[in-house]
Parts: sequence; C-alpha cells; structure tokens
Amino acid sequence: MATSALPRILIVDDDPALRELLSTYLVANGFGVAAVGDGTAMRAALTDGMPDAIVLDLMLPGEDGLALTRLLRAQSTVPILMLSARGEEVDRVIGLEVGADDYLAKPFGPRELLARLRALLRRGQSASAAQIAAAPLPPQQQFGPFSLDLASRRLLKDGVEIRLTGAEFDLLAAFLARPNRVLSRDTLVDLLKGYDRDPFDRSIDIRVTRLRRKIETDPSAPAYIRTVRGEGYLFTPRGDQG
Repeated sequence: MATSALPRILIVDDDPALRELLSTYLVANGFGVAAVGDGTAMRAALTDGMPDAIVLDLMLPGEDGLALTRLLRAQSTVPILMLSARGEEVDRVIGLEVGADDYLAKPFGPRELLARLRALLRRGQSASAAQIAAAPLPPQQQFGPFSLDLASRRLLKDGVEIRLTGAEFDLLAAFLARPNRVLSRDTLVDLLKGYDRDPFDRSIDIRVTRLRRKIETDPSAPAYIRTVRGEGYLFTPRGDQG
C-alpha cells in the first residue's frame, strides 16, 4: 500500500458486494482502502506495507480468518476487526483469543463498523488521555522484571521484548496508570473501546487472559492482574499474591 496521510484500511472478505459497500463508505469518511477476497490476496496486499487496521472476515475460502489472524499476530500488532456471519459467542471468544482486537457480527451497519475502526485506531496511535490522567506515567515504567516503554509501545522482560497486540499494550498501560485500584469491566471498556458493550461482551476478560499469559509466571494464579470477584480486576505492580 502506498504511503498516504489517510488512515489505511485493508478489507479481507469474500463477498464482493460487501467489499464494495464498505470501501465506498470508508473512502467517503476519510480512509484509504484496499479490499481483497482471500488470504492469498491479503498476503499480496501486505507486500506494500502493513495497513493501519484490517477488517477480516472469519469465514473465507482457503485459510479462514482465525488462521490469518494467527499469521498476522506472528509479525505485527496491527489492529484487527473480525467479521462473522454466524455471530456466535464461541466464534467471538476464539477470535479474540487468537489475537483479534474487536469482533462484529453480520449483518451490521457501516456506521457501527466505522465507529469501531476509529476506536481501534485511536488505541493504536497512543495511550489516550483518559488512560494516563489518573497517574501520569514516565516514559519507562517498571514492574517486577518488566519494563514498559510508552514511546515505542514495547514491553521488555529482562531486556527481551515480549510482543503485545495494541489492545494488550493499552490494557497494561491502563492498569499501570491505576495501580492497586479495582477497575470494573465497564471502566476498562470506557478506557479501551470507546463504545458500549453488550451484557455478554467478554472481550475484556479475554484480553486479560491473553495478557496474563505473557506477564504472569503462573496465569492460573496471577500475581500482577488479580480478579476481584463481582467487581473487576486489580493490578499490583509488586506482584503480591496476598
């Protein structure tokens, strides 16, 4: 994809009518758009550079959206908005577990997709003012053997980088800005997503689970990100168990 001042979106969906609809709508709203129909075409599109976000259908000919998400996560933290015609909770959970940043069930309105894309891009650009207002963080934030670099958006453990998705990085930054405080799921949604969640939205829980796998010695007995039953999550920088 050629360098452009416009945010660049890659749409990967095998429905030509939907590709045309979304492309026209996003271009009209200030985006640069490329649209392809399968994983092979997606790879070809990525040879010109990674876009600012990818809209990726779950059900594709050949490699499905889950396999392509794993491929993307192995090389990039580009925000991924996954689409699915089935809209079942298990699909949403699996999609988020393998690395998608958000999930949208078909049919959907273009305005909702636009709102979600804008929220993903805001998160990907930098930690929002809301995230750091409670406790402004220095450029390098230490906890345990970890160092979080806000400028480069990198997490290091004993000098070795641990790859985080954009959503995982922003979740960790939100916790670090509010240490030793219980944060409800709704509060975290407000900080990270920028739109209302439905009562069955488990995306925050999935992101916490993914982040625990990367920073906890034993994710089943977390020392840093602890669950407060019925209330939310508590981040303890010292890694206290009790």
